Amino acid sequence: MKPKFGYLLPTRERIMGGQSEAVPLLTLAEKAEEKGYDSVWVGDSLLARPRHEPLTMLAAIAARTKTIELGTAVLLPALRNPVVLAHLAATVDQLSEGRLILGVGIASDLPNVRAEFEAAGVPFEKRVGRMMEGIRLCQALWSGQAVKWNGRWNVDCDTLGIVPNRLGGPPIWGGGSARGSLERAGRHLDGWFPVGPDAETIGTYWREVQAIARNAGRSPEELTCAAYLTVSISDNLDNAQQRLDEYLQSYYGVPAELIKTMQACFAGPLDEAAQWLQGYVEAGASHLVLRFAGDHEQHLDMFVKLRADLGW
Repeated sequence: MKPKFGYLLPTRERIMGGQSEAVPLLTLAEKAEEKGYDSVWVGDSLLARPRHEPLTMLAAIAARTKTIELGTAVLLPALRNPVVLAHLAATVDQLSEGRLILGVGIASDLPNVRAEFEAAGVPFEKRVGRMMEGIRLCQALWSGQAVKWNGRWNVDCDTLGIVPNRLGGPPIWGGGSARGSLERAGRHLDGWFPVGPDAETIGTYWREVQAIARNAGRSPEELTCAAYLTVSISDNLDNAQQRLDEYLQSYYGVPAELIKTMQACFAGPLDEAAQWLQGYVEAGASHLVLRFAGDHEQHLDMFVKLRADLGW
């Protein structure tokens, strides 16, 4: 099976550059669809790494596109009331006629992330349980049936009213590479969506996710393995590497070398990127989500050419 290509919109990068305008981002999403990309993605953060609200952005993209899948990379469900989240996601899935994918995560344990949770009035502790219960509640509400729920949230309703276009709701892919993340993906979710650090590691962990799914009585073939990949393309290796390092340093506020030990990153010529991507496909990734460090329109075009050359 040929891998799918996804494109991460620079919502965070535009805010970092003092550009709050959303229309240029919508235009980039439209161009990605025109060029044959399979999916377009947006990240999520309130205050830790400010950017446009992801589901609102995807709703606007849904109205301006026809076929491209729309995803969150990744959404932090614990920051949202699950009844409100279920309502939002069902609406976006209807607007897009079933193109929504929810990549989800628990958020890293960092001071600015803890501050973000506090500002939102959400306890940082037990956020895993909060996320998983919230997802189950969303799925119950997406069924269209009456819901009586007693837990972190108390819900008693005949129906949410609106249900997603896709029966049962959008697929949910879990991020993270810790053992708990692998367990959640294998036992409960529809896919696994790691950030790296390399193809070999992702391949090893993906086999663990598949084994967990099999032991839980699920079919591993029904799960998706995606990969979140940051790339900087130039025939001049030094230029490509410098651009990648500056991008990572600016984005995360820590040395680029530290980020590269945790996240899959590539800097160099396009033909070498082809070999690098092939490693992730061989490791089991069937959906490659690309984050560009550099001019986005140029990179969009370059990876269209690469895909054609590879026959993907």
